[in-house]
Amino acid sequence: MTIEKSSLHTRNLHRNPYDFDQLISCVPELKQYVFVNAYQTVTINFSLPKAVKLLNKALLLHFYNVQDWDIPDSNLCPPIPGRADYVHYIADLLAEHHKDVPTGTSVTGLDIGVGANLVYPLIAHQSYGWTMLGTDINRNSLENARHILQHNPDISSNIQLKQQPDPAHIFKNIIGSTDRFTFSMCNPPFHDSEESAIKGNIRKTKNLNKSKTQKAHLNFGGQQSELWCEGGELAFITKMIHESALYSSQVLWFTCLVSKKDHLHPLTALLKKVKAIEFKTIDMAQGQKISRILAWTFIPEQDRKIVM
Repeated sequence: MTIEKSSLHTRNLHRNPYDFDQLISCVPELKQYVFVNAYQTVTINFSLPKAVKLLNKALLLHFYNVQDWDIPDSNLCPPIPGRADYVHYIADLLAEHHKDVPTGTSVTGLDIGVGANLVYPLIAHQSYGWTMLGTDINRNSLENARHILQHNPDISSNIQLKQQPDPAHIFKNIIGSTDRFTFSMCNPPFHDSEESAIKGNIRKTKNLNKSKTQKAHLNFGGQQSELWCEGGELAFITKMIHESALYSSQVLWFTCLVSKKDHLHPLTALLKKVKAIEFKTIDMAQGQKISRILAWTFIPEQDRKIVM
């Protein structure tokens, strides 16, 4: 009997346990990292950066037909099932204005902080055919994302990349006067300092290894812009909400992940202050980790239907 990971979205392709025979057939190098643990479960050591990266490479190839995916060791290596969940919940949000989830290139998404991995645009386009724009302040990250697109010509025409030249801004310099987006999405920097990020890495590695390691492994590591910013998550999303009001007619739904539940109260208070017409919190759960999407719009309900 196959046991589903029932906390994942019902359309998430990763609800079932990993079929490592299948994944190894996609990426043979993964085999050396696969073992049977004390619970007689076939798995990998998720504290090993190389193992996690090869697992991602296999998942993206098998489920989304993404060829030759790779990232530098210094960049964030994202969990694919959780990234897919965010995309599917956005699809549900858009479906509220339609009988079904809107698909195809007329749906345009903006990924703030796309990173070197390009995962959100890849999953969004391969799952629903959406057109995506990924932005980042890090030139090297964007170069790696472009390299992934070069290996995937069937996808590349529907995913664009743009560098944010000013770290002080999020939407400014990115959204032009004539641009229109169906949604924006963002996995914001969580920590407020490098020290905080390193402590968080050590804590996660301890939990995975059940050990007393004091060394932070880089599968949870990443560039500064991926992991921390001044003021942490709350400051970043606060800035995002303020800027979103300046582009209120150009994005149907603004969305952002919120890791800390305590941040919801000040953020929703700010949304009222900037006169968002509607906002909502969408809960997501991946195993023991609980996260949430904060979504808001300035568009009146009668004007939200997406032109297909």
